[in-house]
Order: sequence, then structure tokens, then C-alpha cells
Amino acid sequence: MFHAVWNQHLTRMSRTTTSNVCLKLIFSRTFALSWKSWMSIHSLIGDKNIVLMGPPGAGKTTVGKIVGQKLGCCFIDVDDDVLEKAWNMPVAEKLKDVGKEQFLEEEGKALLSLSASGSVVSLTGSNPMHDASMQHVKKNGIVVYLDVPTQSIMDRLKLMKVERIVGQGSGTSLKDILQFRKQFYKKWYDVRVLCEDGITATAMAEKVLRAVERYQNSETEGLLSTRSQKCDDKSEQKHSIKFFSDAVVEGLAPDGGLFVPLMGLPQFTAGEWQRLLGATYAERAQLILERCIHPADIPASDLWAMVEAAYGQNFTCSKIAPVRHLTSNQFLLELFHGPTASFKDLALQLMPRMFAYCIPKSCNYLILVATSGDTGSAVLDGFNRLTEADKQRIAVVTFFPENGVSQIQKSQMIGCQGKNATVVGVQSDFDFCQSAIKKIFSNSDYTGFLTVEYGTALSAANSINWARLLPQVVYHASAYLDLVEQNVITFGSPVDVCIPTGNFGNILAAVYAKTMGIPIRKCICASNQNNVLTDFIRTGLYDLRGRKLMQSSSPAIDILKSSNLERHLYLIVNGNGPLVTELFSNLENQHYFQLQKEFLEKLQQDLVADWCSEKDCLDAIHSVYNSTGYILDPHTAVAKVVADRVQDKTCPVIISSTAHYSKFAPAILQALRMGEIKQTPLSQLHLLNSYKPLPPVHRGLLETVEKNKKQSHQVCAADMNVLMEHVEALIQKQFMKVF
Repeated sequence: MFHAVWNQHLTRMSRTTTSNVCLKLIFSRTFALSWKSWMSIHSLIGDKNIVLMGPPGAGKTTVGKIVGQKLGCCFIDVDDDVLEKAWNMPVAEKLKDVGKEQFLEEEGKALLSLSASGSVVSLTGSNPMHDASMQHVKKNGIVVYLDVPTQSIMDRLKLMKVERIVGQGSGTSLKDILQFRKQFYKKWYDVRVLCEDGITATAMAEKVLRAVERYQNSETEGLLSTRSQKCDDKSEQKHSIKFFSDAVVEGLAPDGGLFVPLMGLPQFTAGEWQRLLGATYAERAQLILERCIHPADIPASDLWAMVEAAYGQNFTCSKIAPVRHLTSNQFLLELFHGPTASFKDLALQLMPRMFAYCIPKSCNYLILVATSGDTGSAVLDGFNRLTEADKQRIAVVTFFPENGVSQIQKSQMIGCQGKNATVVGVQSDFDFCQSAIKKIFSNSDYTGFLTVEYGTALSAANSINWARLLPQVVYHASAYLDLVEQNVITFGSPVDVCIPTGNFGNILAAVYAKTMGIPIRKCICASNQNNVLTDFIRTGLYDLRGRKLMQSSSPAIDILKSSNLERHLYLIVNGNGPLVTELFSNLENQHYFQLQKEFLEKLQQDLVADWCSEKDCLDAIHSVYNSTGYILDPHTAVAKVVADRVQDKTCPVIISSTAHYSKFAPAILQALRMGEIKQTPLSQLHLLNSYKPLPPVHRGLLETVEKNKKQSHQVCAADMNVLMEHVEALIQKQFMKVF
């Protein structure tokens, strides 16, 4: 059994009286940790080890020594202090003696003998390939993955004159074996330290300590309501803070507000963002989301499994959200390659997996969804992809305006119904559907009755749910990185983004990407004739008095009450929950509110807005098709028109293409003047397909609409009581009643 031996110099240092001189010696300026922070980290580690993991040449030994010195604790190098002492021979000699296959087993057995606590441990590059020894190490350790660029590793190994590493066969390149090993590192780490190219060992050590501190302090990453009240009582404030997993399950805050991060979103350095150049979409999603979701809520390995499943063969394009040049300085971010052909898939292929992971096993859940078109089918498809066991305890009901979505959208939703998923048409507009769901959530008597009577809780999958919004940040960041990869810009150069906006979630995700360090200059809010957001961003007056919702060929943005605007206002007013409460109380009761001048000016630093008429929208579809052969959907056409008007062409503008044009075949056929518009959605799609358009007609959409021929749906009146009856009836059908 190996026992840690304290370094004599470090022992003497720890026994020395903590004078100012000693502190200056221990903590150099380059390693800027305050005494309070140091004490906090040291006390948090307790008997646990910090276990550094990464490929050979990652700097584990050097970084580990620095971390051990700064914490005043023992440093253990597995190569020198465990393997060579156990074998009584150099590691290279042992490898030559037993061969590469047996070496991994011998190495693992030696690591199983390690018994240490409160130490910094540097693993070998091949330790993570042995399951039993890694399970042993994780029992009393926080595993920190030093994620160093592969090229940097290869350069370092060349300087060290290392030509081969453990597991590398004669026909395998060093680069290939380093790539192969990443799967094992992903499996075991608790926290990742993303190392920029050229980073110093001291800076890496500082990152390690920050990562460990974050890992040990999950409470600092809680979420609170946008309507939270200022409170002097810390215990009462603590009670109102929710963990990520709680926010995912609850959906809406108890006071009617929306959950937002207590400490804001994490920031990436320019070097860290540049590490994501060349990464796949799934890899970018993992790196961004693991910084936003504490591992106490979803460990990195479980998150990675969800991300890989969410962004794989279910998308028709391997790049998931590719960026395509349209014309001049305009680029399209194609967000329609998912199974239901809209940008909602980018969140809703992932969010249901998070939801199923976070909910308690002892309760059933009914997801309530209001949709203006695209969310409905995306939610239904996402939750239909859960395991059979999860489907038995999670059901979905989607309410949509019966006459407020396109015929193909309706057919798609009906076709996406499944064993645990139902759609209900409501004889009203989207705003009624969304308001009704919010009122159901805030009706504690009703929700309490459902819990007691049926053992069923309610939750939401609209973008009011934080887990729905967060994945949308990824594609805005990814689009910028794609432009850098395509040599359109260099990292740090600004871009504008132009987004067709209804419920404000998509554009808010772009604002969040900007706060995390993506160089977005302006977020351009594009509306159709339901242009309440345009007026608000220009004047600060959000005014619904006398406004009636007008149906358009871009139904997903036929919205007057934009729910996610509340999150942005919370950001603008510096987290003043009482002010947000007052503003939205005025909107609910008096149908308007006025933003103060100082906050309007702050809002306009990020946002500009304009709107597009129905005629201009259809003309844009026709014009772009004639000049490029590319077909825009009506929402993207709205954004294109607005970008043409307000963007100054001094930098690229990324236009969010939020849906596939196939969903809006009648409008497209009208815009392109392709002859008689057929009556059935399926015949409309076949007519479009006959023109061999670019991009092609969405195959998944064709299959779903074909499936709809055998299904029907329910329709109900615009009455709260009727909606609640539908909810209860579905629970009775889906879940066993509790007696």
C-alpha cells in the first residue's frame, strides 16, 4: 500500500507563521489568489485529492507541483511515486518487458494500491484506459481533465523526444492515438480545464484551482426568478434559489417569473473560444453547456451522452447548424436540419433528455406546451425519442391556435403524436394559449389537486424553461466560429445577427452568447406586422392597448406578448426583480408599460429593430430565389428584409434561418408564382419538390405529413376551464390514478 510522503520543504512552509512576507512568497502576483480564496479552496478540498488527468505532454506534473505548492499539500506523480516504486524499475523498461496490452493492466493494478488524501495526484496519460483503477481514484478525488490542444501536445512530445506512447501501434500515428484516448478522458473527468494554445503552467494551475472551487461550490450557480424580491434575510433568499435540475423540472418560477442564473452566464476568453475552432457542433455544445450546468446537476459524462444523442443521425446535415453565404455580407445560419425542420430542434432534441434525467423517479410529469407552430412538433418529437421507461412517466400535451398555424405545421404536429404525446387545437391565438398555461402553473389549488389525486406534476417545455433556452446559445456561438473557420473574419472581428423574433428566446440566446464573449455587435430584431417589439425597442413603450394579433405567412412570430423579453429586461435593469414585477404587472393589468430612459439606452446598445410587411416578405422570397436559386422560408425572409434596411454592411450579418420553407408551402408557392396551389399539404410538398429546389424539400417533414393521414386531433374552446379539463383527462388516460 502506497502512503503519501509530505515534501519536507512544503511541510516547513505550512508550519511557518503566516506573516505578510510568507504570504508574498507563497502567492506570487502571477498567481492571483487572495488569502481568503486560498483558505476557501483548501478547506473545500478537505480529504479529497485533486487528480490531474490528460494526455502525455499536457503538463500534469508541472501543473500538479504548482497546485500542490500553492495549497501547501502533497504532490504525487503516479509515474515516479507509484509505478516505479511498485515495480522497482523505470516505466519504459516495464513497458518493454511486458508489452503494451499487459502494461495497461499492470499499471492499473499499481494505481489500485494508491492510498492518499488531501493531495494533488498526477496520473499517467494511459491511466484512464483502466476502469477499475479510475473508479478507485474517483472515490476520493476530483478528476480534473487538462484539455490541451492536440498540436501543442505533439509539439511538446517532439521536444521531449517522445516518438511513441502507450497503446500506439506501428501503423498508428501519434495524432490518431491522442484522438483515440479522448474518449477515456471524457468518461472520467469531473471538471475540464480548457487550455488555450501557449498557456503557461502557472496559468493552468490557476485554472485548475478555479475549476475545483467551482466544483465544490454548487450553490453559487443557482438560478432565481426574474421577479425575485430583494431580501436582507440570507436564509430566505437562499430558499428562493433553485439548482439547475430544479429549474428544469419546475419550468416556471413559483412567483410567475422566469429562472435566470444568479451569477450570470460564464465568460470564455478569446483563447478558449478559439479552442473550439475545428470542433464538431456536439463538441462545442458540450464545452459550452458544461460551463453553464454544474456537474452536481448533470455530471460531464452524462451530459456528453445526452449531447451525442441529441446532435447525431437525427439531423440531416452532419454540421447540425451550418452557415451558408447568401449574398454580399449576408450569411444564413441554417437551423432547419433537425427532424421537425425548425430551429426548435436544436434545443428540443436535448432538453427532454435533461428533463428525464433531472426529475425524481417517484413522480409522473405532464409537460404543457403552447406553440405558435414550430415548438409543438419539436417538443412532441423530442419527448417521443425518450426511452420507453421515461415515456411511462412523462407525457406531453401541446396547445396551438387552431387557425393560427400553417396547414403543414398542423399536419406535422398531428403526425408527431405518440403514446405519450397529444395535441389540442384551441379556437384562439397563441397569446391566449401561452397565457392560459402560465395561469395553470400559477393556480396552486389546481396543481396541488393533480399532485395529490394523480401523483402528477406539471412542467413546461416552452422557452420559458431555462433548459430550452440554454442550448440555443450554442448555435449562435458556433455560427461565429464557422465564419472564422471559413476565413470570412478573424476571431475578434464583430458580426451582427438578424433574427425573426416572436417570443424573444432566439434573440435572447444571441445576447447571452455575446455576454459570454462572442463578438456580436448588434442583435437585429425582425418582426412581421405584429410589430410590438419593434415599437418597444425604438421607444421603450410596450403597448398592447388596441392591438389585435394579425395572421401572417410567418406564424411563428405572430406574437404580441413576448415571454423571454422578461429575462432580457432583468438583465437590463441589473437584476431588479421588484421593477420587473412592476413592469409585467402593468402589462397584465393595464396592457402596457414604459421603460425608463436609462434602461432603454442600455437596451439599445445591444438591440435594433424593424419590421416587414406581408408583401415585402413574399417579394423577398421571390427575389432571392430568382437571383440565387435558394428558397427562404417566410420567417427568414422577414429577417432578410429587415437586415437589408438596418444593417450598415460594415461587418458580416448572420441571418437566422429558423425554419425550412417546406413548412409554409402555400406561401412559397404564392411567392414564387409556381401555378395553382394544391389543397392538401402533401400535394403542396410534392409540387415544390418537382422544381428541384435548393435546399431540397425536407424528407422528415414529408414522412410526418404522410403519417398524419391516419391521425386526428382534438379541438377546444378558448376557455381556461376547458383547457384544465383536457389536462386532467390526459393525466387520467396516461397515468394510473392514486387512491
